[in-house]
Amino acid sequence: MAKILLLEDDEILSETLIELFESENFEIVHVKDGEEALDATFVQSFDLFLLDVNVPFLNGFDFLKSLRDSGNMTPSIFITALSDVRSLSKGFDVGADDYIKKPFDFDELLIHIKALLKKQYHTYANEIRVNNFRFVIEKNELYIGADFIPLPPYELHIVRLLFQNLNKTLLKDILLNSLNEGKETSEGALRVHIARLRKVGLPITTIKRVGYRLTSE
Repeated sequence: MAKILLLEDDEILSETLIELFESENFEIVHVKDGEEALDATFVQSFDLFLLDVNVPFLNGFDFLKSLRDSGNMTPSIFITALSDVRSLSKGFDVGADDYIKKPFDFDELLIHIKALLKKQYHTYANEIRVNNFRFVIEKNELYIGADFIPLPPYELHIVRLLFQNLNKTLLKDILLNSLNEGKETSEGALRVHIARLRKVGLPITTIKRVGYRLTSE
């Protein structure tokens, strides 16, 4: 399932969104202030940021600017009551991918979220195919034909990155940094994960001293 970081200090709205997202099989990490949000990004990887602006300690604009300055390009949507053109402009200037004004309809928000998740994979389709494999974007799941392939978290994360960079070389350093999440991940451990994915049948090519590539025929 896709993992969303929700930065929102309104308890009632947060509880409602968490319940609705979980019913759509999203994993939600909820934080109430910008500093807590920043801490969460140091130890976890997310598929999308859903951000209020007026939150304690570090506002949503400054939080996202800090991440963009550090090279974090995770898709981000501002959900805010700020509706003036200046705020809208600032939201996009600091690196937002989308901006939705409160109050909003949940189904509309869901449409925006799913569109952004697909954008990471450079497609408008719901799934990506490589040989007999299917990666279903909204479910964050890998199949061979109709059969679901269960994967541990690290290997699922590698699969997601490979499909997001289909037919491109995924740099080894990017993989290692993405997998760390506050822990040390060695090149040896990475090679073990890649070997397990090859046993599943994924056509992963090693680009010597550079990284790995998943290629579609």
